[in-house]
Amino acid sequence: MQVVRLENRLPDDFEPLRAAAAAEGWRHMDRLAAEVAAGAPVFRALFAVREGGALLGIGGLTDEPLPDDGAPALRLRRLYVHPDARRRGLGRTLATALVQEGLDSVRRLTVHTEDERAHAFWRAQGFEPVADRAWNLELRG
Repeated sequence: MQVVRLENRLPDDFEPLRAAAAAEGWRHMDRLAAEVAAGAPVFRALFAVREGGALLGIGGLTDEPLPDDGAPALRLRRLYVHPDARRRGLGRTLATALVQEGLDSVRRLTVHTEDERAHAFWRAQGFEPVADRAWNLELRG
């Protein structure tokens, strides 16, 4: 397993990952492709996880768009692992890389989940529920 930093473009083999997400009803890989294509510096960090050379997951880190107290925060976004590669630690490895990267520059990381599985995943990574925010989970460093 290898985690690689992506610089200003998506990998050439991104389309199968995007198609897998779409087949599951997820559109966040489409949004990721649009954000990267727009060329705006949206992501502070964007990582891919590969195994045997195959792209199996991706995730990014952006500025928190709606900080509530003026303190800087970063949001983990667009994390996705191919369904055939789940339950093997790839998501946890990718999340750990993003958390380490984020906590190097801020003391609060946020996540907004709408799916129970995603919520449980981030809780297992140490994120705690919060209410009345633009996000529903956070990790303080």
